[in-house]
Amino acid sequence: MNVEIATSLAKALNQQVEVTEMATLLEKPKHADVGDLALPCFKLAKILGKSPQTIAAEIEKNLKCDMIQSVTIVGGYVNLFFNQSLITQQVLKKIRKEQRLYGTNLTNKGNVVFDFSSPNIAKPFSMGHLRSTVIGNALANLAEKNGYHAIRINHLGDWGTQFGKLIVAYKLWGQQQTIAAAPIEELLKIYVKFHEEAEQDTSLIEQARAAFKALEDKDEEALALWHWFREVSLDEFKALYQLLGIHFDAYDGEAFYNDKMQTVVDELQDKGLLTLSDGAYVVELENMPPCIIKKTDGATLYATRDLAAALYRIKHYHPEKIFYIVGHEQTLHFQQLFSVLEKMGYDWAQNLRHVAFGMILKDGKKMSTRKGKIVLLHDVLTEAIETAKHNIEMKNPQLQNKEEVAKQVGVGAVIFNDLKNDRLHDIDFSIEQMLHFEGETGPYIQYTYARIHSILAKADVQFDETFYPLGEQAWQVILLLDQFPNVVASAYEQADPSLVAKFALQLARHFNKYYANNKILVNDAMQNSRVTLCQCVAIVLQESLALLGISAPENM
Repeated sequence: MNVEIATSLAKALNQQVEVTEMATLLEKPKHADVGDLALPCFKLAKILGKSPQTIAAEIEKNLKCDMIQSVTIVGGYVNLFFNQSLITQQVLKKIRKEQRLYGTNLTNKGNVVFDFSSPNIAKPFSMGHLRSTVIGNALANLAEKNGYHAIRINHLGDWGTQFGKLIVAYKLWGQQQTIAAAPIEELLKIYVKFHEEAEQDTSLIEQARAAFKALEDKDEEALALWHWFREVSLDEFKALYQLLGIHFDAYDGEAFYNDKMQTVVDELQDKGLLTLSDGAYVVELENMPPCIIKKTDGATLYATRDLAAALYRIKHYHPEKIFYIVGHEQTLHFQQLFSVLEKMGYDWAQNLRHVAFGMILKDGKKMSTRKGKIVLLHDVLTEAIETAKHNIEMKNPQLQNKEEVAKQVGVGAVIFNDLKNDRLHDIDFSIEQMLHFEGETGPYIQYTYARIHSILAKADVQFDETFYPLGEQAWQVILLLDQFPNVVASAYEQADPSLVAKFALQLARHFNKYYANNKILVNDAMQNSRVTLCQCVAIVLQESLALLGISAPENM
């Protein structure tokens, strides 16, 4: 709608201003009684060399747009009041027709790769990994809504010196039967014990180095243990992903690129980009530290592996973009990675994007696996589901499918609690806040959807295509529904799912305000419009939740 209005405004000024420029100037007034949309003319004054008041008067005189009912001029502002009847008709008709496809870009824009979640093998899936997992999944969903084919990759932490430590720990203290019964829990215990013991006995560190060297040299026993650690960990991770409703197209972890790194080193050497510095081969970069590629002892580093991964993904998936959903503490690493690829002459390096995010803190500090100071995601999800189940028993004991609904609500609460936050902010872990189901929460939106479903189940309406304005509270709901496609596009462009979460909260709040003051099922001339409004809100709420990776139960 804004583009259409911007086009009319540009015509009112004889096309002296580009439509795209005009569209960026439009803003929503703080108070609804001032207007539905406002155009401040101050920037236009600089472009056109006229006073804002003169420009505003010119627009008022020449504006022709069916969507605009009236115009008022206040200072250098043009305040626009929409044609509520026409816009109500257009918005409700469009959503009724398109259903869940409303806001979807149906063009095929190609592949986009998402590298996210990436937990470490043989370590439990902690709350610290939740952010990458749910932000990455939501962005992949948003990419699909915007016309791309999303390829979800889980770049598992399945290689590195920690496996030397784990092999030593297993040989010293591991019991095969105990570990088989509770793999990750027991592997964590011996991993933590290794670090505790190594503080007293430094020879353990040397043993771990030797064990990892044996693994790199494909020692049969070391490889067998590594495969076993990876397999049991992945089984547990997949059970969690299933609970979260998340799937991956590939689990190509760090080990997958072991045989692909030397090619990268050779290419860097051939292009004259490698220099020897302080016992390591590096690529010198402008305005940042050099990127270390290989130590003189032959050990390759994360950067080499990620270079190999980028080259493999470009060749294998032909993506338009690659998104790396990794914490903000890795910002320098990705700046170096992208710069090295540019120096190698790859233009597509500009299509790589690091989507940084803040940490989940416990008592103001980062969670640490080494010291055992972690909160397990499985435990949090279990508690959330139990809390949801208790609420159902208290408020609606006759509900069908209690177990399934409790799972949808509990898991939804945990996911939404993360995604409603600006991704760059750190979040202080609070189980109480996570399990709070009132206010700015996922269950509040789910409950609004279920309430509408209950209304629609009772509605006996012969639908027609004529919809009438339903008053100021309903009008605010219509304006929000109209904004949904823009929110979907902006959330993807800004790589920020919180825009969808905040939108869904706002829509639920405005609908509930309307519902509290209006009877829906009254047999009069407006019932068709009221019920259709409910239908459209339900469609958009359900789709908003789906984009965030959250289910919408029909009954709660």
